[in-house]
Amino acid sequence: MAGLNPLMVRVVSGLLLLAVLVGLLVVGLVGVYVIVLVLGGIGLWEFRGLSARMGYRAPSWLLYPLGVFFTLSGTLLERVPLQLVLAIALIAGLSVFLFLPGRREGLGRWAMGLAGAVYIGMPFNYYLLLFQSAHRAPGVAWLLLVILTVAVSDAAALLGGMWLGRHPFFPAISPRKTVEGALVGLACSVPVMLAGGLLLLDLPALHAAVLGLLIGVAAQVGDLVESQMKRLARVKDSSHLIPGHGGVLDRIDSALFPPIVVFIYVSYLHLQ
Repeated sequence: MAGLNPLMVRVVSGLLLLAVLVGLLVVGLVGVYVIVLVLGGIGLWEFRGLSARMGYRAPSWLLYPLGVFFTLSGTLLERVPLQLVLAIALIAGLSVFLFLPGRREGLGRWAMGLAGAVYIGMPFNYYLLLFQSAHRAPGVAWLLLVILTVAVSDAAALLGGMWLGRHPFFPAISPRKTVEGALVGLACSVPVMLAGGLLLLDLPALHAAVLGLLIGVAAQVGDLVESQMKRLARVKDSSHLIPGHGGVLDRIDSALFPPIVVFIYVSYLHLQ
């Protein structure tokens, strides 16, 4: 994309990425698994790079297998006991560091590997659960609406902060975020989920509105969490994989926590 200005590079790469994602979603279950495994794998790789800059590099032999397990723990690997996997990760994972060089950092590296696997794997697990457990509407409708609500909330928060922002919001983590921008993001996430919930998911209006609010809050928390990681790692982007956008984690950070709160909410109230 040489010769294009930065904004054009960002737009073109974003549209190409969106086209690929929508195409895979149209394929159905296989396409959803491809999205989850590819984005999850790249996310784990980027987290490993961030963890090294944060002081404790997550070990690949622990991070990747656990990340895959957590991603598929509610679907393809649901019969594998979670307690057994965690017990193996605890005993075998920590024992390895008795023999590896750099034993002083062993506990920190083990903890970082476990944390990265949970941070990346569990959100994708809940996307798969939303897709496969849906009854009121096709699973793809749930995924698209959650992602659309996150995208609108992100864009509204950015524009609201640019136009109305006066008061810093977590300035030590993300100096450009403002309270006004955050409120605009929340205000815009509710009508998106409300309209989509009524038209596509057959949800009661009150629950659709509550879900919109929950998605908006979870999206902003997810964005701040990744911003904190980058600040600790002293980097601007999680990688340079996507031209004009940075890394995969930079694009999906806001979308990691929403499926968890959505699935818990709709499952508890039997809304799927």
